Amino acid sequence: MNESKTIIIFILFVFLATSCQYDENQYDASGTFEAQEILISSESNGKILELNIREGEILKAEQLVGYIDSTQLYLQKKLLENNIKSVEIRSPEIHKQIAVIEQQINTQKREKNRIENLVKANVAGQKQLDDINSSIAVLEKQLDAQYSTLSINSKGLIEDIASINIQISKIEDQLNKCRIINPIDGTVLTKYAEAHELTLPGKALYKIADMENMIFRAYLCASQLSEIKTSDKVKIFADFGNEVREYIGEVQWISSKSEFTPKTIQTKDERANQVYAVKIAVKNDGNLKIGMYGSLILNKK
Repeated sequence: MNESKTIIIFILFVFLATSCQYDENQYDASGTFEAQEILISSESNGKILELNIREGEILKAEQLVGYIDSTQLYLQKKLLENNIKSVEIRSPEIHKQIAVIEQQINTQKREKNRIENLVKANVAGQKQLDDINSSIAVLEKQLDAQYSTLSINSKGLIEDIASINIQISKIEDQLNKCRIINPIDGTVLTKYAEAHELTLPGKALYKIADMENMIFRAYLCASQLSEIKTSDKVKIFADFGNEVREYIGEVQWISSKSEFTPKTIQTKDERANQVYAVKIAVKNDGNLKIGMYGSLILNKK
């Protein structure tokens, strides 16, 4: 009885072991899974005050994950803002500064009207009228000159303020770059820096990858190119070692240039020395990993 039970268990074991294996010859090509990986680097220099991420953590796009010390930049901005106030204080009040001359002109014009009436009545002479007209002309020229000078000074100060505002905008851009913003939805693969460390522009902080939308890169020989085109749906089989899972992928890209067959890749025709790379988009169910091995079956025409 025990021997019969042992034989049955052995048969079941052989059956399960055989079912977990698959024949590579039934597949058209093999390849590996990839993901869009982005290396996030520092855009500013200084001490990292916070970097709130950990490897394996899922981040959202536009998520603030840390920031770099920006004290000096903030103080520079405040200094420039105070400079604008100083310039504005020096700005001439044109109407007030020309009001005196305008008042003198109005007074002289009233006096001119009085003298004109006196001339008509033969009480005053023509010379008095000529003198008042000359005086008005001089004052009007002084007014024009004063207005021109004040306008030039005012325009110069406006340009000074505009120049300072440009400097403030530059500082604000640098301040924004002190904020570490995650660019895409994805999973942190590697963390290269920690809080309180010094960083420089271009220094790597962490690497992130979009693990939800994987790419299966495979290689086809020339004879297989007629069986596939972009937007085609194909079957992808991921090898988990003791299990093979099927996924549906969409062909995104087919290389227009041949290359030598990578050593780790097999094709349907093992004699092929030149192959064409293809990229197939695959939705990850949470099980696919970068570098995982897989195979594909083309939709035969």
